Amino acid sequence: MTRNEAPATTNYYALSKPTRGERPASLGSAIKRLVPLMADEKRNAAVAFGAMLLSSVAGLLGPAIIGHTVDNYVQRGNFPGVLEWAAVLLAVYLAGLAATYVQTQTMGRIGRQVLFKLRNATFTKLQQLPLDFFNQNKSGDLISRINNDTDKLNVFFSQALMQFAANLFMMTGAAIFILTLNFRLGLAALMPAIGVLVATQMLSAWVKRKNAKSLQSLGGMSAEIQESLSNFRVIVAFNRLDYFRKKFDAANEQTYAASVGAGLANNIFMPIYGLSFNLAQLIVLTYGVYLIGAGHMTVGLLIGFLLYVNSFYIPLRQLAAVWTAFQMALAALDRISAVLALESNLTLMTSAEPIPERAGAVLEFEHVSFSYPGGQEVLRDSTFRLERGRTYAFVGPTGGGKTTTASLMARLYDPTSGRVLLDGRDIRSCAPEERTRKVGFILQEPFLFTGTIRDNVLYGNDAYRHVDDQHIVELLTARNLGSLLARFEHGLETKVTAGGDGISLGQKQLIAFMRAVLRDPELLILDEATANIDTVTEQLLEQILAKLPSSTTKVIIAHRLNTIANADEIFFVNAGDITPAGSMQHALDMLLHGKRAS
Repeated sequence: MTRNEAPATTNYYALSKPTRGERPASLGSAIKRLVPLMADEKRNAAVAFGAMLLSSVAGLLGPAIIGHTVDNYVQRGNFPGVLEWAAVLLAVYLAGLAATYVQTQTMGRIGRQVLFKLRNATFTKLQQLPLDFFNQNKSGDLISRINNDTDKLNVFFSQALMQFAANLFMMTGAAIFILTLNFRLGLAALMPAIGVLVATQMLSAWVKRKNAKSLQSLGGMSAEIQESLSNFRVIVAFNRLDYFRKKFDAANEQTYAASVGAGLANNIFMPIYGLSFNLAQLIVLTYGVYLIGAGHMTVGLLIGFLLYVNSFYIPLRQLAAVWTAFQMALAALDRISAVLALESNLTLMTSAEPIPERAGAVLEFEHVSFSYPGGQEVLRDSTFRLERGRTYAFVGPTGGGKTTTASLMARLYDPTSGRVLLDGRDIRSCAPEERTRKVGFILQEPFLFTGTIRDNVLYGNDAYRHVDDQHIVELLTARNLGSLLARFEHGLETKVTAGGDGISLGQKQLIAFMRAVLRDPELLILDEATANIDTVTEQLLEQILAKLPSSTTKVIIAHRLNTIANADEIFFVNAGDITPAGSMQHALDMLLHGKRAS
């Protein structure tokens, strides 16, 4: 890649969907993916593991105590001995109960810690990704990944993980006791389990795929709801509630079908495991009665043997539910990992030295081309420079590339080829803090956060974060913005909601204007910033712009020609070209006819 080239924009950020035919991950590799999530919880995990072992040992001692009591005390009518061993059995079970309580509480804390860290890491990663990512993925699906998918992992860690380990330990211990008591009978009792393990291995990939599809469809429905509610005013205005219902019904039907499929997959192990349990009991009873008749086994030993068979197969049946949670956790981890693995393509280049002969330009496009993923070229080999302290206007038909040009100036995107220079340096070598300090951007539809006008005006401006209201008012007044603030009854403490209830679009624009100007940017970009305000307010904003420091470069993107009447230079943007328009009349002719300058 040469110095003047930038990485091409691709569909790199489109999050993938589950595919058919994937090979199931081995149990070891799957656990290796999950265990690092508990890296900071080693002490709690050790406590939970120790409690799990104690609980499992208590469960394994029970059948041995019962079998011993039946053979040595019940059959001989030794009632005091029965009471003594009953007390021992009670103590063992109480110890197991206490250990289970400690295990449950400890794993609950671990699950909540994992949930907190995963949600924080996922949200932090989303904040680091560029606009390309959000253009290619629906916000509702991302919300589902943060809320629903992380919660699936929380359930696994807080409930299923230690149960999974305890069941494996219990099954291993029970199998050892079974084979020790009577090797042949033990082999016969364990035969049905072999079939279960084969079936589990064969079906695991299918179960995981069904769960991934269910999570994906749930994210799709969340995206549909979020999109519909965000545009509900338009739906009501056009009386298209039927369209809203149809789209929701379609998404709901898809989610329902995927949920049914996942439910079927998740419950398919239960009857298989139950059948293996029943077969094992039948085999042990039939063979055991034969051995008692032949004098090779006692009644107490057979009872203990049956209890150990229960201790093996009951955990095996529980593993059916735990294995489902395990597969769902892996599917959720895949969706979360897909986000965490992404890296921004707006990488920071190594520091570049300013170019002396271009030091007078605050910003310059150097053979810049740009296209959106899967789309046509929006800009093609565009070259121009913006001198410090001048006012530039960019005009052109809708869809001509004006907003894209502004977005490249603010480095919301990188060009597919060429480069953008800020203060004589490649803009890719400027740290985000430096770039946002130098470039102010007022969008056509500004977004406000829930809070107050103060919160929104100071958003991202750390220099004044701890300054009191009086000082903020003085700062705004010094920048000729006091008249804008006076339009709000409660001043800086005026309440603002994310939806903008109670605040008009024009008022939102005023708040965004104050937010940008207060940062004292070297380059101020106004993308249709006066499109939603009245003529009187527009004139007031023009006066404020005229009083900005003489070193401030202003870029005005507008359709209304009166907005750009006082621009020092006008560019016409259309069909991928950025062309100097010359006079105001020439710009008007180009705008009316959509032609390039000759």
